[in-house]
Amino acid sequence: MHDFKEKNMIQEMSKYTNEDHEIWGILFDRQIINLKGKVCRAYFDSLEILSETLNNKVIPDFKNIDKVLLDRTGWSIEVVPGLIEVEPFFTLLAAKRFCSSTWIRKRSQLDYLEEPDMFHDTFGHIPLLVHPQYAEAMRLIGELGVKYIDNPDAIIRLKRLYWFTIEFGLIKGADKVEIYGAGIISSSGETKHIYESEGVEVIPFDIKTIFNTPFNNDEIQWKYFELESMDQFYREVAKLVEEPNVLIEGELVLASS
Repeated sequence: MHDFKEKNMIQEMSKYTNEDHEIWGILFDRQIINLKGKVCRAYFDSLEILSETLNNKVIPDFKNIDKVLLDRTGWSIEVVPGLIEVEPFFTLLAAKRFCSSTWIRKRSQLDYLEEPDMFHDTFGHIPLLVHPQYAEAMRLIGELGVKYIDNPDAIIRLKRLYWFTIEFGLIKGADKVEIYGAGIISSSGETKHIYESEGVEVIPFDIKTIFNTPFNNDEIQWKYFELESMDQFYREVAKLVEEPNVLIEGELVLASS
C-alpha cells in the first residue's frame, strides 16, 4: 500500500514498449471474447463510447480518456503508484478522480497479479464511469468515506460496499446474472468462475448484509451480491448520505478483510 499524497504523477506514453502494447492487446482481446454474454449491457455500451481511445490497438492515453469522461460525467483519471491509503482514495473519489496505475503486467502474469495493474484499473473500471448513475454512486461512496474517515466501523462498511459492488458486483440480466464489477471484468479466471464453479453464492443486494459480510482480497470470490439495476445502486448509496445511521451505528461483524 502506497502512501500517496498528491504527487502529480503522470502517464508517460513514450515509456511503453512494443511488448507492453502487445500484452495490452492480448488482455483486451481475450477479455472481450470472455465477457460476451456475461457482462452487463451498460459496460459494452460504455466501452463503445470510449472505443476511439480504449481499444485493443495500443495502451490508452489517459488524456484522451479524460476528454470523454469529463464531457460525460465530470470524472478524470488520477495517476497513482498502485494501491494507496484509504483516506486519499476516498478523497479522490469524492472529487471525481479515479485512481489508476500506469504499469502493465508482464506476459508471465497474464492470468494472475498480486496488485492490480493499469489493465484492471482502465479496462475494468473506467468504462462504466461514463454511466451517470454508476459514476454518481462511486462519487457518493467517496464523499461518505471522507465524511466518516475517523469512524473505523463506517470505513470497514464502505470498503465492503465498494468490494461487493464496484469490484465484484453482479446485476440482474434478461435471463441470467450479469457482471459489472471491475475485479471480475478484468480477470479471465474470475469471469469464468462466476458461471462454471460449483459453490458460488449469489445473494440479492442488501446493503445491511453487505456491511456485515467480510471478504478476503487475496483469493477468488465465492459470495456475490446481485443488483436489480444501476438505479438501485445509486439510490441505495444516496440513501446513506441522507440517512447514515445504518452506516455509522450498530454492531459490526468483524473478520479478516
